[in-house]
Amino acid sequence: MLGKIMANPEPVKQSAATVDKALIDLLQPLNLKFEKVSKDTYLILPVEEEKSQETADSEKAIKAVAITVSGKITGDNGDPLPGVSISLKGTALGTVTDADGNFNLSVPDGQENGTLVVSYIGFVTQEVPIQNRSVINLQLKTDTEALEEVVVIGYGTQTKESITGAVSGVTSKDLEAVHASTVSATLAGKIPGVSFRMPDGRPGASANVQIRNMGNPLFVIDGVQQDAGQFNNLSPNDIESITVLKDASAAIYGSRAANGVVIVTTKRGKNGNGNTISLDAYTGWQNWSRFPETVNAYEWMAGKADADMNQRGTTDITPAELEKWRAGTEPGYRSFDWYDFIIQPNSPLTSINVNATGGSDKINYYLSLTRLDQNSVLGREFTFGRTNIQSNIGAKITERLKIGVQINGRIETRDNPGVPGGDDYWQPRFALFRNRPTERPYANDNPAYVADIGHNETNWGILNKDISGYWTEDWRVLQANFDAEYELPIKGLTAKGLYSYYLADRLMNGHEYTYDAYTYNAQTDEYIRTGGSTNPWRERGTRKVFGTTLQGQLNYNNSFGKHNIGATFVAERIDRRILDVWVHAVPKTNALPIIQFADVDTYNDDDYEEARVGYVGRFTYNYADKYYFEVSGRRDASWKFAPEQRWGNFGSVSAGWRITEENFFKSLGLNSLTDLKLRASYGVLGDDNVGIGSFDYIVGYNYPAGVNIFDGTVVAGARQNRAVPTNNISWFTSKITDIGLDYGFLNSRISGSFDYFYRKRSGLFQNRYDVLVPSELGYTLPAENLRSDAQMGGEGSIAYSGEIGEVQFSVGGNASYSRHKNLESYKPTWGNSWDNYVNSAENRWAGTFWGYEIVGQFQSQDDINNYPVNIDGQGNKTLLPGDLIYNDINEDGKIDGYDVRPIGYARDQNPAVNFGLNFTAAYKGFDFRADFSGGGMYSYLPEWEMRIPYQNTGNLLKIFYDDRWHRQDPFNLDSPWVPGTYPALRFNEGGHSNVNRQSDFWLVNVKYLRARTIELGYSLPESLLSKVHIKRARIYINGYNLFAIDNVHQFGIEPEIMDTNGLQYPQNRFINLGANLSF
Repeated sequence: MLGKIMANPEPVKQSAATVDKALIDLLQPLNLKFEKVSKDTYLILPVEEEKSQETADSEKAIKAVAITVSGKITGDNGDPLPGVSISLKGTALGTVTDADGNFNLSVPDGQENGTLVVSYIGFVTQEVPIQNRSVINLQLKTDTEALEEVVVIGYGTQTKESITGAVSGVTSKDLEAVHASTVSATLAGKIPGVSFRMPDGRPGASANVQIRNMGNPLFVIDGVQQDAGQFNNLSPNDIESITVLKDASAAIYGSRAANGVVIVTTKRGKNGNGNTISLDAYTGWQNWSRFPETVNAYEWMAGKADADMNQRGTTDITPAELEKWRAGTEPGYRSFDWYDFIIQPNSPLTSINVNATGGSDKINYYLSLTRLDQNSVLGREFTFGRTNIQSNIGAKITERLKIGVQINGRIETRDNPGVPGGDDYWQPRFALFRNRPTERPYANDNPAYVADIGHNETNWGILNKDISGYWTEDWRVLQANFDAEYELPIKGLTAKGLYSYYLADRLMNGHEYTYDAYTYNAQTDEYIRTGGSTNPWRERGTRKVFGTTLQGQLNYNNSFGKHNIGATFVAERIDRRILDVWVHAVPKTNALPIIQFADVDTYNDDDYEEARVGYVGRFTYNYADKYYFEVSGRRDASWKFAPEQRWGNFGSVSAGWRITEENFFKSLGLNSLTDLKLRASYGVLGDDNVGIGSFDYIVGYNYPAGVNIFDGTVVAGARQNRAVPTNNISWFTSKITDIGLDYGFLNSRISGSFDYFYRKRSGLFQNRYDVLVPSELGYTLPAENLRSDAQMGGEGSIAYSGEIGEVQFSVGGNASYSRHKNLESYKPTWGNSWDNYVNSAENRWAGTFWGYEIVGQFQSQDDINNYPVNIDGQGNKTLLPGDLIYNDINEDGKIDGYDVRPIGYARDQNPAVNFGLNFTAAYKGFDFRADFSGGGMYSYLPEWEMRIPYQNTGNLLKIFYDDRWHRQDPFNLDSPWVPGTYPALRFNEGGHSNVNRQSDFWLVNVKYLRARTIELGYSLPESLLSKVHIKRARIYINGYNLFAIDNVHQFGIEPEIMDTNGLQYPQNRFINLGANLSF
C-alpha cells in the first residue's frame, strides 16, 4: 500500500489546499482514511469494507436508520476543522469531519434524541443533543482550561497563567492512585523540584520530602501552618490539591518559609452539584521489597572454618562435623531459618473511605471517614491503625457573607510487643543478623521454653506480649478552622477572618517483663534456666499540644480596562504550647502495670511555649494578560529572640511576560506554540530555627534534679548559672533567585516548565573559636550569625496528552538537580595546606564523602610479599590474596590519612538528582496508570554487619560467603586460591585493613529507578449502572513499589536506605485490590 502512495505521480500542491484536504485526495483512491491525533501527526487507517447483504440486512433489522445528521465543525476563528471526532454517546457509532469540516452520521432508530460527543485536540469537548435534527453545525472553543486553572498560593489563589513564581502541584487524582499510608509517600516523582527519600517502611511511616533539597519545608493545611506529622497523617482521599512554593513566592509566609512551603487544600462541596456518596475501599498484601540474605548453618560453619584458617592457620571444626551440618539430619546439626521464623509474608493491609459531598445555592459540604489498618511484615502483634474524619461545610448567609467550618481529626494507634532495650521494629530485624543459624529460638524446639542463645535480647522467641511485655502509642488529634468572608460595599474589596484551634493528645504505655531463658538437657529431659532478663521497666508518657491561629485579611481585586490589580493584607498570630510528662519505674512484678511512685526512678515534666506574629502585604498587577508583576512583604516576630532582635522583614518581587500574547509573536506564524511565559523572582526569606531554645536570651539559672555540694553543705536542687545569654542571635536570611520558563504547544497538549535557582543563606549559626573564656566559668560563648551557604540547581518538566482513536493517554516526566555548597565561615585557619584541603568547608560542596581509593586486589601471596607499600601497618603480614590494595597517593610508602580523597556524596541526605516518569491511558471503560521515580548523587557505605564478616560473632551475609576469595580446600593452607569479589573471611575482625577504612570498594554512589505505582482499572458502563441508581462503579488492581533498578541490589538493601548496617525497615511491596463506587 505504501508503494502505491509513493508511486502516485500526482504531486500534492499544498499551496492550493490544506494538508488535510491533500490527504483526503491522496488516500481516497487507496481506500484509506486518516485521523488527526495532533497538529502535525496523522493516523492512517483502512476504510471498512462493505458488509455482505446478509450482514447488512441483519444489522438493519436491529438498527434501522432513523435520521442522518450532517453538519460542519469550525474553530473559534471560523475556520473548518478536519479530522474532528464525532460519536453517538453510549454507542460505538462515530465518524470524523472531512477536509472542509463536514460530516455525515447515520443515527439508528431510537437515538433521534441522543447526544453527539464532539472532540478535537486543543479544543473543548462538547456534548450536543440531537433533538431529532438532521443538520447540526458547531463552533468549537479553544481549550484554555490549563491556563485558567486556579492554583492555591499563600493567602489566596491565582490562575495558572498569572503565576510569576516557581509553583508546582498535584491534584487528588494523582494522590488517590498511590494507596500509601501517609501523604508524603504519595509524592515521589510527581512534582519537579521536590526531592524524595523513604528510608523507613514500617507501618504508618512517612517519607523525607524536601523542596529543592533546602531542608524541611513549612506545611500549610487549609490556610493554617502545621507540622509534618499533621501533613503526613491526613487521609489522601480528603486532599483536593497540594501546591508547592519553591522560590520567593514562599516569602509571604516569612519566618518559617526559607525551605519552601507545601500548601494543602482539602476537598469542598460544590454549590448546586447535588449530593453524591462515594466509597473507595481496597485490601492488599505486603512483603518486604528487599532485605540482606544471610547464610544457612552449613555455610556459617564452613565460613567459620575458612576464617579460622585465614586468621590462625588452624580450626576446631573438622570435615566430619562440617559434613553433618551439610546433611542437617542429626539433632544438634540442623539449620534454623530466622528469616522464615520472623517474617510473615503477605501481611494484610485494608483501607476504606466513605465520603458524602454536595451543595445547593446556599450551602455546600464534604464529609469523609477513612479507616486504615496495616499490619507489619514482622507479623506477630505488630499493628498500626488510623481513623481520619474530615468535615468541610460552607454556607452563604447573605449575598455578601459566607462562613465555613473545617474539622479534621484522627485517632492513631500503634500496638507492639515490648522490646528489651531497643526499638520495637529494629530489634527483630537485628535478630536476622545477630542470631546464628546454628541456634534455635526454643529449647528443644518447645515454644514453652525460650532458648538461652548467644544474644537473648534479639531472640524473636521472646518478642510477644506474654513474655517480653508490650508497647503502645495512641494519638487523638483535632484541628478545627472557623472562617468568614464578607464582601464590602466597595467593588472588589472583601474581608476575611479565620480562627483555628489545634489539639493533639498522645499517650504512650510500655512495660518490659522479666523472663527466663532455658537450656535443654537431653540426657535428663530437663529444661534448665540459664539466662533471661531480670531488668524490668515500666514507663508512661503523655503529651498534649495546644495550638491557635488567628488571621485577619483584606483582599482587593479589580480591573480597569486592560489593567488588572490585586492587593492582600494579612495580620496573623500563631501560638503553641506543649506539655510533656514522662515517668519511668521499676515494677515489683510483671502482673502489676500500675506505676507506684515509690518505684519511680525517672520523672520528667516539660512545659514548652512558642508564639509568632506576622503582618503580610501583597500587590499584583497585570496588563492585558501579557505583563505580570507581583511584590510582597512580611514583618514577623518570633519568641525565640531577644526583644531588640525579635522582628524580621522579608519580601519578594517577581514578574512574568507571556510572549505568545505579543502581536510580533503572533505574526511569526508559530501556531503550534500556544503559550510561552518568561518569569523571574527574587526574595528574602527568614527562619527562626537557628538552634537556640526558648528564652535563651535571658540571664538566669537552671534547677537540676539531684544533689549538689557547696562548701561541704549538701543542697538539693541547687541553682546553676545558665551560661552566657544568646541575645545577639537573630534570624538568618535566605536570598533566593529564580528564572523560569513555562511553555505550551498545541493548546497545552504539550506543556511544561524549566527553572534555574540560586539560594544564599547568611547569618547561620557558628561559634567564635578564637575568643577565649576562662575554663573556671564552666561554659563557652554562645553561637552567633556568622556562617553562610548556598543551594543551587535547576529543574524541568514536560507532559503530553492526546488521543489515538478511542485511546486517551498522557505521558510526562520531570527532573531536578539541587546541590548544597558551603560559602563563608568564621575565620577559617589551618595548620598547613593539607589540613586546609581536607578540612576546609569554604567554597566546597557540602556532604562530600572522603575516603580511600582502591586500585585492585592482591592475586597471590607473592604479590603481597613484594608490595612496597605498608597497607596494614604491620608490614602486610595480615594480608591474604584477595585483600584490598589502597592507593598510596602521596607515595610515602604507607597508607594513612594523607591518602584520602573525595570519593562520594552525602549519605544521610536526599538525592541531589531526582526524577519522575508517569503514564496514563484510558480505553472505553479501562484505565491504566504507571508512575516511576528515581534519584542519584547520594552515597551508601555499608558498615558493621554489612561490611564485617561475623560481626559481634553473629550471622554472615550470603554474598560474603558465595563470592569470596577462598582456598579450594579450606583445611589445607597450601591449597590454591579461588578468586571472588570480596576479600577472604575473618571472624569478627573489624580492625582489619579490608574493613577498617572507608574506601570506594565499599562505598556506592547510588542511582535508582523505582516503579512506584502501576494500576489497572475498569469502570462499568453508565447504561448498566443507571438501572441500579449507581453513578460510578470501578474495580482496580494496584501495585506499589513493585520493583527497583539500582546499583545496590547486590547487598540486598533498599536504594533509599540510610542505616549503614542495613537494618532499616525496608519499604514494602504492595499488591492491592479495590473498588470505587459513587451513588
